[in-house]
This record gives sequence, structure tokens and C-alpha cells, in this order.
Amino acid sequence: MEKITKSGKDFEETLNQICEDNNLDKNDIIYRAGEVKKGLFKGETTEVIVYKKEDVYNLIKEFLKEIIEKLGLEVSFELRNHDDRTVLKMYSNNNNILIGHNGNTLKALENLVKQKVLVETGIFFAISLDVEDYKDKKVARLERLAKNIARDVLKTKVAVHMENMNAYERRIVHNVLTKYKNISTVSEGEEPNRHIVISYIEVKE
Repeated sequence: MEKITKSGKDFEETLNQICEDNNLDKNDIIYRAGEVKKGLFKGETTEVIVYKKEDVYNLIKEFLKEIIEKLGLEVSFELRNHDDRTVLKMYSNNNNILIGHNGNTLKALENLVKQKVLVETGIFFAISLDVEDYKDKKVARLERLAKNIARDVLKTKVAVHMENMNAYERRIVHNVLTKYKNISTVSEGEEPNRHIVISYIEVKE
């Protein structure tokens, strides 16, 4: 994986110079500041380190392919942009193994990928893994559940505590219920046991 480095007095100026010199757009790279160096007469300079996202995706695919083939599975990949997330979809000859019970294997693979990129680049890289449309279907089920609970809360005016969810799942519930005028959604508890409470609220017209 190609590593592009350049030193300069100003981080943004140096980063912009790297992009200009290599015909790159900031949306196509990941970057970080390296060590700040002090010259005897030149003052401080900052080293800027850049990697192309395309190279990072190839690293991730090769890393996953090696792991998955050791499980005796064949796999192919498709990269998609979904809302503000980049999703790498995997297609195999046994998706259930890749997903695991309650998606635990998929979560483990996602954590391994993020750790791999962090080790190789020193940068936390936000990427989501999916197996075909497993997560999309899970999101749809979660949205339906949240709406059904909200309708019940509107009728009974009794708050409902949902099951523990991760931050991404909680955000889905918050977002899908924002248009319900008499519904409040609040996250409670400590990680990893945070959950959402859906409550009725009076809204003055």
C-alpha cells in the first residue's frame, strides 16, 4: 500500500500540496499528522501522511478474503456508499457462516478490519461490512419495531424500554421517530448496555 508523506509548517497547506502534486481529492484519501520535527533554524515542521482509499479498500478485501477462504468459503465484494457510510458488501457460498448468530461473526470481522487498517496506517477507518442485504433487512425490521412501539405509546401513554442496542442501532430508532410529535426517544444506561426509552410527551400547539 502506497504511503505518501510530505513535511511542512502548516498541516492544511501540506495536505493540499500532496493532493495537488498527486492529483488527488480529499474525498479519495485518508490522512494523519506524523511527528512534529524541530529544525535547528527552521522551526517546527509537521509530517503529513496520506493513503489512497482505493488502496485501503484493496487491503481490506485481501485481508478478508484470506480469512474467509480459510473457513472454506468463496467470497466476492461490492463497495457501496450508503448515506454517510461506506459499506463493503460480501457475497459468499454460505452467508449464514459469515453472519453468525445475531450477526456476531460479521461484527467480529468488522472489528478485525478496522484494527488491521489502524495497525497498517495509524488511522481509524470508518467502514461497515455487510453480507448481501443482512444489515439493510435488520434496519428495516428495527424501523418497523420502533414505529409499532411508538404507536402503542401514543395510545397507552406508557413508556417502553427497548432492548440494549449499539450506537448505530440507537441512531436508527432516534431518526425514524423524529417526525412523531408526541414521542420522545432517550438513550439510557452505560455501554454496552445502553437502550432507548420511547415515551409520550405533551406538545403544545
